[in-house]
Amino acid sequence: MSNVIRYTAQKLVLCRPAAPAALHFQSYVTRAHPSPLPTAPIQDALQRLISEMDERHLHRSQRWENNKDKRVNQRSAYLTARGRPTHPSEEEVRKEAAEKEYRRMDESVEVALQLNLDPRKPGQALRGSFSLPHGNGKKFGVAVFTDNMELAKEALANGAVVAGGASLIEDIKNGNVSLTSFQRTLASPEMMPQLSSIARLLGPRGLMPNPKLNTIQPQDQLLETLEQQQSGISNYRTDKEGIVRIGIGRGSFGVDKLMDNMRELMNEIQSIKPESFGKGKKGKGGSAKGTKYYLKAHLSTTQSKGSVLVDLRTIDPTSSFFMSDPL
Repeated sequence: MSNVIRYTAQKLVLCRPAAPAALHFQSYVTRAHPSPLPTAPIQDALQRLISEMDERHLHRSQRWENNKDKRVNQRSAYLTARGRPTHPSEEEVRKEAAEKEYRRMDESVEVALQLNLDPRKPGQALRGSFSLPHGNGKKFGVAVFTDNMELAKEALANGAVVAGGASLIEDIKNGNVSLTSFQRTLASPEMMPQLSSIARLLGPRGLMPNPKLNTIQPQDQLLETLEQQQSGISNYRTDKEGIVRIGIGRGSFGVDKLMDNMRELMNEIQSIKPESFGKGKKGKGGSAKGTKYYLKAHLSTTQSKGSVLVDLRTIDPTSSFFMSDPL
């Protein structure tokens, strides 16, 4: 029996093909084990987005200059065929084109932060407002609801789009005041019962005053809050997937100011972290040990073709690499 086994083994050794000189193993990548996506530290991600904005501006300004004559000829031909006596002449069109330069678009920088939250569960639907150190680069029209007519006049003088009490509510209800003329609202506490009549108009647009957003204020604090809302105080909330989308500034801010704004945002999100979050078995003190609060973070700009996946270690306030380069 042993002779048969020995013979079979020798035959297998003789029949076995020679091993190749170099073996190349493919990585184990399946749907269950996908290859990890490349991430970038927060500073590198911001610098990359700003560099892309500079490249877009350079490309478009060159195209603007190259097509200037074609643009002038097309406009001159149109005004010659259909223009009125009050319209500019061909010489005025050429002079305007020579003086007018390409206007750069100051793109917004936005972060999409995916949290390990289920907003359908109590305590996991985050919502609030805070001020960024350098602002978000936006100006908002604000409507002020108050029954104090003197205060309403002061609000209008300080930049409010509309201000008033019952009469303003009736104008909104009748369509005399467009809901698109303002992006935010402020109200004193005594006006909230009256606002219930237009809650169906304001609520779906996110315009209903809310104490979580600090948009319900006493009359002596309305003007101060009005200035904050106009200067671009940032509001945030989690969507149904647990994602917070919020702008952290403009491309013209530069990397340093955007880093300061990002630091303030992450400290705010960390400060309102719920005791219980995520899926799986919960411990006595809330979530199970090791449960992740931050899942993903993407940075993008207004006209970027895609987003940059940020290294979570560089934006997690509990990490030793917070707002720094781990390498």
